[in-house]
Amino acid sequence: MRKVLVTGSAGFIGFHLCRLLLQEGFVVVGFDALTDYYDVRLKERRHQMLLQNQHFSAHVDRLEDFVALHALALAEKPDVIVHLAAQAGVRYSLENPRAYLESNVVGTFNVMEIARELGVEHLLMASTSSVYGANEEMPFSELEQADTPLTFYAATKKATEAMGHSYAHLWDLPVTMFRFFTVYGPWGRPDMALFKFTYGILNGEPIDIYNHGEMYRDFTFVTDLVRGIRLLIDTPPVRPECAKDIPEWDSLSPAAPFRVVNIGNNDKVRLEDFVSAIEAECGRKAIRNYMDMQKGDVPATWADATLLEKLTGYRPQTDVREGIHQFVEWYRDYHAC
Repeated sequence: MRKVLVTGSAGFIGFHLCRLLLQEGFVVVGFDALTDYYDVRLKERRHQMLLQNQHFSAHVDRLEDFVALHALALAEKPDVIVHLAAQAGVRYSLENPRAYLESNVVGTFNVMEIARELGVEHLLMASTSSVYGANEEMPFSELEQADTPLTFYAATKKATEAMGHSYAHLWDLPVTMFRFFTVYGPWGRPDMALFKFTYGILNGEPIDIYNHGEMYRDFTFVTDLVRGIRLLIDTPPVRPECAKDIPEWDSLSPAAPFRVVNIGNNDKVRLEDFVSAIEAECGRKAIRNYMDMQKGDVPATWADATLLEKLTGYRPQTDVREGIHQFVEWYRDYHAC
């Protein structure tokens, strides 16, 4: 049985990925700090559910603690590492940028050191669509430069992409960076828009709608996202012998076994329409509080998912209305409302 170390295993995406890997017969080693950025009880509940499977183990510590991470890795000797743990949240990076430096940059460096020492088959690490920053040409393609991040969160993620490339080149370590777009679904984070909007609508409280609803997002359902990650596990990049060997559609580096892949729904949805779909599912109207654009935000994101499909034969496709239905159904059950 192949063994995968998943950092951020008690997080929203990490939980769903661990569950999928366990279903497919992997041994999964979970690593999470259970920080209090949002309700720790939700994270603990996710771990508790995963621990019902005998092939899952949970380890609680911080990525910044290299000694603890190193000891775990040497004991478990994973075949693959999927690094999802990070300080999340674009807006929070305006308030506490140091948390992003320590978790996203130092923590990622520690993970890469572990991967290098163990010589894992494949290191996969989470990046974000936020690295596209001020780019205006859409849909966003991995072949475009992404050198204009607009928040420190995005800057730390862009830094980890550069760090990953250097390790892939120096140590011939296969590294795949996947760029997430707006991920949503059951067991989501309370600080995310869908969670906040559903809470506000069901409780008759106002919801803040930025840029007066004229924002567009590539909403990606979480089970689609983790399916993409699962398939990429078996698609490690290989250092090309010659740059001419790289297909024009591939982001493979000419200097390293390194690749960046978008995982998005390949579509964009207007924020106002997103809210309307939640209203329809909740059976109630929202009290809209229209606001200007927030600092560091972008008016639109939209993924070109061609590369993911070329590599894996898979493309996320869950309709946003179906995804919202599944989330609201989970929300009502979890909160007994």
